[in-house]
Amino acid sequence: MAIIKAFMVPHPPMIVPDIGRGGEKEIEETIKAYEQVADEIAEIKPETIIITSPHSIMYADYFHISPGAKAKGNFARFNAASVKFEENYDEELVNAICDLAYRDDFSAGTLGEKDKSLDHGTMVPLYFIRNKYKAGKIVRIGLSGLPLTDHYKFGMMINEAVTKLGRRTVFVASGDLSHKLQSYGPYGFAEEGPLYDERIMDVAKRAAFSEMLDFDEVFCDKAAECGHRSFVIMAGALDGMDVEANYLSHQDVTGVGYGICTFKPIGLNEKRHFLKQHLSALREKIENAREQSDPYVKLARRSLESFIVNGKVIKAPLDLPLEMLQDRAGVFVSIHKHGKLRGCIGTTGPTEICIADEIIQNAISASTKDPRFDPITEDELEWLEINVDVLTEPEPISSIDELDVKKYGVIVSCGGRRGLLLPDLDGVDTVEDQVQIAMDKGRIRRGESVSLQRFEVIRHV
Repeated sequence: MAIIKAFMVPHPPMIVPDIGRGGEKEIEETIKAYEQVADEIAEIKPETIIITSPHSIMYADYFHISPGAKAKGNFARFNAASVKFEENYDEELVNAICDLAYRDDFSAGTLGEKDKSLDHGTMVPLYFIRNKYKAGKIVRIGLSGLPLTDHYKFGMMINEAVTKLGRRTVFVASGDLSHKLQSYGPYGFAEEGPLYDERIMDVAKRAAFSEMLDFDEVFCDKAAECGHRSFVIMAGALDGMDVEANYLSHQDVTGVGYGICTFKPIGLNEKRHFLKQHLSALREKIENAREQSDPYVKLARRSLESFIVNGKVIKAPLDLPLEMLQDRAGVFVSIHKHGKLRGCIGTTGPTEICIADEIIQNAISASTKDPRFDPITEDELEWLEINVDVLTEPEPISSIDELDVKKYGVIVSCGGRRGLLLPDLDGVDTVEDQVQIAMDKGRIRRGESVSLQRFEVIRHV
């Protein structure tokens, strides 16, 4: 038996009367929708309730599934310790999901639990559910910093485990929408906030789950959304199914968006294998870009592929443009996979006899030696998007007023510590942000005396 029904719900603690103490009346529409969700779950009488929560344990490169037989939690941190939960975990289903992750060499499992207590992203949905339905075990799953495609794939894996066990299951995707909807809200306003809410609710109304994979991560970050990855896992759990969507509510009265929708699978549909379609389109895009890329990028790709596949460092071909073989400059090689940075290393000045050799060495370093990431593996090569930045010689400046975030990169130095940031990066919109990120990279603290340099780049794609 596949998942019977799925629910997209928020988790504002204030919605619990013992916490809101009257303030919950501001979101009465959300409360009524939540009550309907709880009624529907009570009517289904599931054996297991799967809950994905942004506030469970989250790792950059791993999906954490809560282990053990049971867990407790309460709202003490919100001054309502009397509202408490003791939930039994569906260990058999957890083990089945872990077995599938192991089979597929997928980064998910029960390792690394830091706090066994239930989080509020799990407890707020349970507050409504347990008021109507006391039975059923739970499975609690955290999100990760992995690409949206991996979240979708994980959802597919979860559904496979549910189907294999024949478990009568509902899926609760816990997550608030944008936290930047109003200037009076706790997180302020960003223009991306209302745009995110409008877009995600439109997608939910239409059960257009393929479009969830198209949300740019920089856009999501600027909107300060909370639940998108949770919703994507849910979408993956309904892959290949016709879905009847029911929009219940969307509120924006606190500066944070709360949306509730229900999703009922009503039959198989081969046209709704959205991850397969997404990856096929992405593969075509990357292949076209590879064919149209200039000699700088082609050399970087050839270098890293040779080293990753054969362990060999190539020599610079003699048919390259003359400036690549004669000129010297600092070079950065940046690698992205599924829209997320996968490696970036470079040199601020020349260290090799020519630009071509600089690219060859830095492509290898970016793909295998960036300390923020594991080395790139052979099975990832087809998904890599690469660009090469050739740097002008850095020049000292006396003030950030001489910077332009789109035109200039910056080097911030303090003693032997130094941080660099390239120009024209997604999500870096002000010179203040640019300098601060460079300082963070160089482990330079606020208030320390620093020197600044700027440089320009020629970007090759």
